Amino acid sequence: MKTLTRAEEQVMKVLWDLKQAFLKDILEAMPNPKPHTNTVATILKILIEKDFVAYEAFSRVHRYYPLISREDYSKRSLNNLVGNYFSGSYKDAVSFLVKEKELSVKDLELLLKQLKKK
Repeated sequence: MKTLTRAEEQVMKVLWDLKQAFLKDILEAMPNPKPHTNTVATILKILIEKDFVAYEAFSRVHRYYPLISREDYSKRSLNNLVGNYFSGSYKDAVSFLVKEKELSVKDLELLLKQLKKK
């Protein structure tokens, strides 16, 4: 899977929230300081080339929509992260988060309860 830059992810997050949107709608939903219109248009073009976004044309105006869901992208990104930095071991990834105090024992207990329910 192709990866996204931080700016591309920011545009994708807006598009995931809006489901489909025109350039002006995407710009309005962007956090401050808002990027220039040309910047967002260029990012959308790159996202189309990477097969993350498609559009419907209405004369000279395009309505953009995501081709990949937020969940699918999150899953692929997490799999890549664990594969690249933890040799594919989710156990090692969780151990790292606990060691770095990013995940508490209480959080782990809650996760275990949720897993047992499923």
